[in-house]
Amino acid sequence: MEVTTTWYLVLGAVLFTLGTVGVLTRRNPLVMFMCVELMLNAVTLTLVAFGAALGDLGGQVSVFFVLVVAAAEVVVGLAIIVAITRRRPGTTVDDLSVLGG
Repeated sequence: MEVTTTWYLVLGAVLFTLGTVGVLTRRNPLVMFMCVELMLNAVTLTLVAFGAALGDLGGQVSVFFVLVVAAAEVVVGLAIIVAITRRRPGTTVDDLSVLGG
């Protein structure tokens, strides 16, 4: 049995679906943040699979930019979430709407 591009695309779809369900159902900001990262990893997997299937480096170059954006998101987003959680333990996403003003 050979692993084809379809397997990677199905795995990416499952990971993206799990991330979407996690974002829509959870209220903990840290868990939602991890689900968004899971969705980014699913997109990265599909870009690499398409790049390998088509024999083009464009997919892998796109993955590089996705990883750079994900790293920046982790630095800024995680710092904000940890600072808010330390200040007010038990914070939910609904409580974060106060930050809007």
